Amino acid sequence: MSKNNGLVRVLRVVMPAVAVVCLVVLPPWDIVWAWLKPLPDSVQEQVEGAPGHGLDGIIVYVDKVGQKPALYAAGWKNRENRIPADPRALFKIASIGKLYVAAAASKLVADQRLSLDDTLAEHFPELVGRVENADTITLKMMLQHRSGIPNLTDHPDFPWGDPPKSPEAALKYALDQPADFEPGQSYAYSNTNYLLISELLDRTLGYSHQRFIKEEILTPLGLTHTFGSLKEVDLDEVMSGYAVGWEHDVKENNHGSMLATAEDVGIFLRALNDGSLLTEQEQSIYSSVYVYEHTGLVPGYQSIARYHEDIDAVVVQFVSTNGGNAWTISEVIYSRIIKILRGQ
Repeated sequence: MSKNNGLVRVLRVVMPAVAVVCLVVLPPWDIVWAWLKPLPDSVQEQVEGAPGHGLDGIIVYVDKVGQKPALYAAGWKNRENRIPADPRALFKIASIGKLYVAAAASKLVADQRLSLDDTLAEHFPELVGRVENADTITLKMMLQHRSGIPNLTDHPDFPWGDPPKSPEAALKYALDQPADFEPGQSYAYSNTNYLLISELLDRTLGYSHQRFIKEEILTPLGLTHTFGSLKEVDLDEVMSGYAVGWEHDVKENNHGSMLATAEDVGIFLRALNDGSLLTEQEQSIYSSVYVYEHTGLVPGYQSIARYHEDIDAVVVQFVSTNGGNAWTISEVIYSRIIKILRGQ
């Protein structure tokens, strides 16, 4: 055995142990401090402390039974111009938008304009041969992330810095690839599923599903600060977004995300969970295909929207920084806010 081979064997044994020691001796202290600091008395204090953990800006909406809904904010709406965080600023909600799309799909299924058993091939014959198992993948499987269609944003060449300008341009990053698994046999979160569902809704309606969402979901709830895309809003009303290691504001990058205020998302989530948004039949369909809470992540933006049944509270948190340890710190701050609310 050569000396080099012997060294390689030693390193294979030693390096994992070194890694463990480094993790214990040199942990990510920003996360540790965020977790171990004494719990403050109020949500406001917790939110005000968030920028000290490396988050540029944060907005929190709390709707707890027996209390008036409240908004909190800290940090910056725009770091370059030193504009303070605005609790009513628009924010890219990323995958939280899937809740709205799933609700819209449930309405169309209840109205018998679609069926959960409809196959991808029936509505997109042009994808046969380009999406594996297109003839057996159903709408229900796509809604549940059980289709096996590869996640387009996991493609190594997906251009995060210069996002695709159309659904067709984005879809190409999922075409002509082997399936992740046989339809219905497993689960894998895939943005491709909801891109295709959105396109299916458009074809079924004969117009944009975002118009349907506005007419059937937003307007009945009185939500006037929720929008289908960045093209529909005044950029000055949008919270700036920042990525660790990148100095510039990325809010002008259009990744196709819906935008909304924290309050609008909170009102929507409350209605989705308490049954006031959907009919009994629509609610039954929705419950069979999707979840009642969500997180969102797109360059510069991360979000959490959850209903906590034990305290009958909807809590929405927007953070305008991602990358590095920002996601974990955001989750820590969110969990501490819930602890504060449970203690009130």
